[in-house]
Order: sequence, then C-alpha cells, then structure tokens
Amino acid sequence: MIDAHVHLWRPGLNDCTWPGPDLPTLHRDVLPDELWGEIAGTGVTHVVLVQSQESEADTRWLLDLAHADERIAGVIGWVDLTAPDAPARIDRLMSEGKLLGLRPMVQDHADTWYDDPALDVALAHMAHAGLVLEALVRPRHLAALERCALRHPALRIVIDHAAKPVIGEANGAWVDAMTALAAVPQVACKLSGLVTEAGEDDAAATLPYIQMLRALFGPARLIWGSDWPVVTLRQSYRAWRDLAENAIPAAERTAVFGGNASRIYGLTQGAHS
Repeated sequence: MIDAHVHLWRPGLNDCTWPGPDLPTLHRDVLPDELWGEIAGTGVTHVVLVQSQESEADTRWLLDLAHADERIAGVIGWVDLTAPDAPARIDRLMSEGKLLGLRPMVQDHADTWYDDPALDVALAHMAHAGLVLEALVRPRHLAALERCALRHPALRIVIDHAAKPVIGEANGAWVDAMTALAAVPQVACKLSGLVTEAGEDDAAATLPYIQMLRALFGPARLIWGSDWPVVTLRQSYRAWRDLAENAIPAAERTAVFGGNASRIYGLTQGAHS
C-alpha cells in the first residue's frame, strides 16, 4: 500500500516558512521517525513525499530523505516553472534521482495561472522527462488546468485534494469542471485533503465526494493519499485511511491504494506492495 501524499518539514530550515505559529499543532519539526510511527500497522509500506515550500532547497532536502530510506518511493518537488532556465533546473533535480514530479503551488494564484505561455517550455520538458505535474488548485483554477492539459497531451497530471471543494456546500461549478477534466485521459485525481475541507467532526460528509470522483475518474485514475500531517487538523491518519478504504469497493482497492500511484508516477517494483 502506498500513501501518495505525505509532507515533512522543519520550520526555519530548508526555506520552510509554512506552517507558521498560527497553526501551533503543525508548527514544529515533522520528520520521518514520526511518520513511520504514525503509519505503523496501517498496511502502508511506502510513501511519496510532497513539497510544502516554494523552494528547490526544500525539494533537495526531501530527495536526501528519500535516498536515505527505501520506504520513501519518491518526491514531488518544486521548481519555478516560469523561469527561463526551468528545464536546466529540472534536469539538475532529476539527476539526484527519485524525483517523480513537480508541484507549482497554484491555489493562491490567479485563476488563469496555467494559461501563462511562459510555462509551456517547462511543461513540455516535464512531459518528455516523464515527470508528473501535480496540481495544487482550487475549483476556480480547473478551467485553465483543463486548457493546459489539452495543450500538453503527453503530460501526466494529478489533481491534489480533488481541487479542494468546500465539503457540504453547493459545488455545481466544481462538478462541471472536474467532469471536463476527467474526460482528459492523462488526468488523475488524488483522494487526499478532503477531510480538511470538511467541517469539524464531519469526515463522513466526504463520502459523496469520494463516490462522485470514483464515478468520474474510475478506479484506474484515483490515487489515495493521507495529506499527513495536515489531515490531523481534522482526523487521525488511521481514521482517514479506514474511511477512504471503506468507501472504495474491495475489488478496486489494490489500484486506488497503490497500483495507480505505481503506474502513474513510474515507481519501482519495490514500491508496489
């Protein structure tokens, strides 16, 4: 079983500025030993580390952690994709090994961020290199993300946290946009971060969203991730894993809880279990 969305950080080091003191339960060092203690006994054998800082230094630190521990299957890192030398920066990070993809932190940027032509050289380079574009977005970014996907049909894209719908509110525009993206074959979606968007003690409200995403993307394009430790703002690691597992039919769990991540990210055989 693979947890495809885990964060580690050390505030004040490796350019780490988030989470800040306004999130006291998260504003501390979060390191591998705590992670392995948290997931012990859950059936998870490998994880994918995902950047949380707009910093190549943060990405290099995560890559160092990945090289030191075979249970870390790989890293989703960060590069300024609009930089004129973005392809060279990407190549330098790839040369270190275990880089699976890149995640621009678009959630607080303009709705049309993905329409910027300055991105296209870097995105084409990522597609050629086999890297995944990880999309940290909100519903208002989805139309531009769809246009980006259509411009780059060879680029595999994974939507983080299902684009952060507000759980329990009217989400008609989100449904329409996700339906359009699900029709683009190289786009997949992570079942991560949903409980964080739900109200306090209302994790069960995520179940209709999981079923909707399952209907849209099918069992071959859904990837489970915990979003640990952020998930603990709402629910324990084990509780979210159990809720998500129970929402997925038994015949589809091998794919959603590991097989799809292995295929889409191109993980080694050792991470398939």
